[in-house]
Amino acid sequence: MTDTTVPPRAGVLRHLPLALILTVALIGAFALRDQLSFEALRDNREALLAFRDANYMGTVLAFIALYVVIVGFSLPGATVATLTGGFLFATFPGVLFNVTGATLGAVVIFLAARWGLGERLAARMEASDGTVKRLKDGIDENQWSVLFLIRLVPAVPFFVANLLPAMVGVPLHRFVISTFLGIIPGGLVYTSVGAGLGDVFARGETPNLGIIFEPQILLPILGLCALAALPMVLKGLRGRKGI
Repeated sequence: MTDTTVPPRAGVLRHLPLALILTVALIGAFALRDQLSFEALRDNREALLAFRDANYMGTVLAFIALYVVIVGFSLPGATVATLTGGFLFATFPGVLFNVTGATLGAVVIFLAARWGLGERLAARMEASDGTVKRLKDGIDENQWSVLFLIRLVPAVPFFVANLLPAMVGVPLHRFVISTFLGIIPGGLVYTSVGAGLGDVFARGETPNLGIIFEPQILLPILGLCALAALPMVLKGLRGRKGI
């Protein structure tokens, strides 16, 4: 009879990527707090613009790579990176570069979490009974709606929105599509703020990062949330009517 038990060393190796991400995130929270800040962007803006003008494509690739590292290792400065994308590349194509970098970084966390914990946790939830099984079934039946909701709702931390799908067995392609499309509204708002940083710097002010909670911005995003939740509401109503 074949022994299917996972060797202890293999089990440890499965946790290494996520452990590495958490370790780097903790170190970065203290070591890079000042390097990846709005003040650092303000003080280095002329050098960044000069480098962009001298090597546009190189700047684009370097920017996306840096964004992937910031998000993938949960380093401080994701908001500043989004502002920088708008500052360097304007609202468009800056928003495309921002969303691409954020999505790729999110995939890094998703894969690390799924490889280390997600697959086994999803399997245990599937094999369980009672509330846990009903919760897993509810998520499985409404994956697209749940994925878009956790991306669109501003109150859901980005790191949590990357971990949760990995823990419940969401397929990679659904995670990538929902992440890329779901972060566009918020990304567009902050990229546009970044595109106007030239005037903000000239006035010696700081950008309004709370703009996403202003009614003219928040209400359309909440409308998208309601649209994402609509399939779940309709399924619930049909279930009650026995349709």
